[in-house]
Amino acid sequence: MESSTQGRLLKAAPARTEWSKTQTGRFFERIEAETGTHFETYRDAWQWSVDNLDQFWGELWRETAIIEHAPYSAVLGSTQMPGAEWFPGALINWGEHLVRGLRSQGDKPMLIARSQTRDAFELTGNETVELITRIQQGLIRAGIKKGDRVVGYLPNIPETIALFIAATSLGAVFCSVPPEMGTRSVLDRISQLEPRLIVALDGYSWGAKQISRVEELAAIREALPGITAVLLPYANANADVPAGVIAWSDFTATAADYIVEPVPFATPLVVLFSSGTTGKPKAIVHGHGGLLVTHMRDLKLMFNIDERDRTFWFSTTGWMVWTLSVSTLMTGASMVLMDGDPNWPAMDGEWSQWAMLGTTGATYFATGSAYLAASAHAGIEPGKKWDLSKLREIQCSGSPLASDVAVWVYDHVNPDLLLAPASGGTDICSGFLSGSALTGVYAGEMAVPMLGVALDAWSPEATTVPIGEPGELVCTKPLPSMPLFFWGDDNGERYKASYFDVYPGVWRHGDWLIHTERDTWIISGRSDATLNRGGVRLGTAEFYGILDPLPGIADSMVLHFEDPAGGMGQLVLLAVAKSGVDTEALEKSIRTSIRTELSPRHVPDTIVWVPSVPRTATGKRLEIPLKRVVQFTREGKAIDPSVMDRGVLVHPDDVDGVVAAVIAVLPA
Repeated sequence: MESSTQGRLLKAAPARTEWSKTQTGRFFERIEAETGTHFETYRDAWQWSVDNLDQFWGELWRETAIIEHAPYSAVLGSTQMPGAEWFPGALINWGEHLVRGLRSQGDKPMLIARSQTRDAFELTGNETVELITRIQQGLIRAGIKKGDRVVGYLPNIPETIALFIAATSLGAVFCSVPPEMGTRSVLDRISQLEPRLIVALDGYSWGAKQISRVEELAAIREALPGITAVLLPYANANADVPAGVIAWSDFTATAADYIVEPVPFATPLVVLFSSGTTGKPKAIVHGHGGLLVTHMRDLKLMFNIDERDRTFWFSTTGWMVWTLSVSTLMTGASMVLMDGDPNWPAMDGEWSQWAMLGTTGATYFATGSAYLAASAHAGIEPGKKWDLSKLREIQCSGSPLASDVAVWVYDHVNPDLLLAPASGGTDICSGFLSGSALTGVYAGEMAVPMLGVALDAWSPEATTVPIGEPGELVCTKPLPSMPLFFWGDDNGERYKASYFDVYPGVWRHGDWLIHTERDTWIISGRSDATLNRGGVRLGTAEFYGILDPLPGIADSMVLHFEDPAGGMGQLVLLAVAKSGVDTEALEKSIRTSIRTELSPRHVPDTIVWVPSVPRTATGKRLEIPLKRVVQFTREGKAIDPSVMDRGVLVHPDDVDGVVAAVIAVLPA
C-alpha cells in the first residue's frame, strides 16, 4: 500500500434521486418542498445551513421534536463569539430526550454490555428507565439538587450511563473520569468542581490484569472532605464497603416515577476536561440545549442513526466521544458497551472491537483511527473472521486516518459500508468535519464540514488559504455546543485565550486544515503544544505537575511526534538530571510516577537525557519551536530563525545537541 492511495475514490456519492433513503436527504427534501430551495449536492445543503443558521437549527428543532416546557423566543438571540445566545426562553432537559428514546423501545435490548470484569448482560429500554429512577431516588436522598456536581469514577457500563441521565434529569451537573486514571489525574480534574457526590467502582479487569481502585477512592475522599461517596461493586460483587460510603444496593434500593427538571437552554449539563499547555486540565462546561440539538444533528443528519441501528462506540468515559455516544439513546438505537482491553488476548481475538461487532450484529461503529491503523498494519482480516455484513458505517476520529488504512477498510472489513473519518473535539463535544451518506469517500480525507459549521482554513492574516495549503482551522459563526464557560474561569479570560486570542470573534481550534481540489478536507496536525496521543488530547502541564517535584530532575520537556498512519505516535521526554543522580533508577521512577499518577497513555516511549531544555529567560518552555526545528532538520529544510529565536534562550548552545538527540530516537 503506497501513498498513491491518497485521494482515491473508495465509494461514490449516491445519485440525487437516492437522497430519500437517508434521514439527511429526507430532511432537506422537506426544506426544498416548504421553501422552494433546491439542493443538488451536499455542499449546496451545507452552504444553506451556514448561510441560514437560524432557519437550519430551528428546522432541526422541529424535525427532531424537541420537548419544550417553554418555547424559545428566537433561535439566535446573539451571534457574538464568545457569548452567542441560542434559543432564549426555551425550557428543556437533555436527559428527558434519552428517556423518551428508551421508553419508545420498551422491551427491546437497549444496553448490551460486555466486560472483562463481569458477565455479559443486557438491559431493555424499560429496565434502563427503571435503573435511572432508582438512581434518582438515591441522589435525592443524598441531598443532590439542581446545579450540584455528580462524578462517576466508572467505566463504560450501563450504570455509568444511567447515572449520567439520572443526575442531569434532576438538573445536576455530571462529570465522568475513567478508572484507569490515578488519584492525581482524577483530583486535578474533579477538585475544580467541588463535587457533592462520587460513584466509584472497587476495581476492574484490563485483560489479565486485576486493578483495584479502593485506595484511590480513599485518597479522593480524603482530599475532598464532605463529598458523598457511593461504591459500585464491579470487580467483586461482595466487595467491602468502607465506613462512611454508601453501598450501590442501598443507593438504588427504591424505584419511583421518572423526574425531570426543565432548565434553560444554556444550563450546565456536563463538564469535560481538555488538557491545555499550562495549569490544570480545562474544565469545559457544556449545556443541556447545546448538546441536545448538536447531537440530534450528529446522530440523525450526519450519522443517519435511528431505532433500527445497534451502535458500538469504543470509548473510555473520559473521552468526549463517550458523551456523544450516550446521546445515541435519543434515537431509539441500541448501544453495545465494551469495557476492557480490546487487544487481549489478540488484536483479532474474542475481545477485539471486531469481535464485538460480529457477535452483537452492530450496524454502526465509532472507533479511534489509531485502532483501524493498528489492525491494518497487523495484517488482520476482520471481514473474513467475523460476520460484519450488518455493519453499514464506520466513523473514526482522534487522529487523521491514513489513506492506506482507508483502502484496507474497504478491502478487508466490508466493501459496502460508509467510512466516515471525522474531526472535532472535547471543546465542542462534536465534530467540525465528518463523512456523509450524501457524499463520496476519498482515501485519507474527510468528506465534508458538518451541517451548520461555518468552517474555513485561515492564514495568519485572517484570509482563506489557497486550495492545498495548510491553514488554521477556524469556525466563523457560532455553534450551539461551543462551551458555556470554563469552570473557575470567572472572567472568561482563559476561555477567550483558548479559542479567540488569534482571530478575535472567530473560533480557532488549534489544528492545521487543508482544503483539497476534490472539495475534501485533511487535518495535518496540531498547531499548538497540546498532544494528541491516539485520539486523547494530553496537556504538557499534566506531565510537568508530576515531573517537576520528582527528586533528581532538574528540568524536563515533553514532545509528541504524530504518526502519519494514525497510530499513537512517538512521545519523547527530554529530562535534565541533577548532578550525581543515577539516571537508570530515575527513569524507572519517572515511568512509574507517570503511569500511577496520570495513566499508562502518558508514559513516554523514550526518555532522552540532555544538558538543558530550551527555555526563555522568563522560564517559558519552547515545546512547539523545538518540535518544528526537529521536524525541519529531519526533512533537510532550511530553518527560519523566527521559528526559534536563540537570542532569548538561556542555553542557546545546547539546542543543536538536543535536536540531534531527539532525531536519534525517532523512528526512521
